[in-house]
Amino acid sequence: MVELRTILLAEDNPKDIELTLEAMAENNLANQVVVVKDGVEALEYLRREGKYKLRKAGNPCVILLDIKMPRMDGIEALRNIRSDDALKIIPVVILTSSRAKKDLIDTYELGVNAYVVKPISFLQFIEAVKHTGAFWAVINELPTDGGS
Repeated sequence: MVELRTILLAEDNPKDIELTLEAMAENNLANQVVVVKDGVEALEYLRREGKYKLRKAGNPCVILLDIKMPRMDGIEALRNIRSDDALKIIPVVILTSSRAKKDLIDTYELGVNAYVVKPISFLQFIEAVKHTGAFWAVINELPTDGGS
């Protein structure tokens, strides 16, 4: 049996967290979703530091990353992820309300895998997250942790 990999959701808005989790549940994604509130906490989780130092080894199958977060925003978190040899192969999807062209360009220059703008309507948001989660958690193939 294949072990389901974790999805890391870095989001500080409680409503967006709830909607994202609901959308994934509606799509019957059985992957565990770990929610962190900012880029600092995301990096602690990924690097197994702080309160995550005892978590099981292994990278998530995808990181869903908001841009506008306290302490460390999503762009800076992405910069840190892409500069870390142990983390740089993890797919990162920006899931944000920002339609700023600069954010889009900056994240792609840093190596983001996808940029999804949170739709205004509830139904559009649910559909966007369902498709995003299903692709990255179920369909996408990842190299194993630590190389071949």
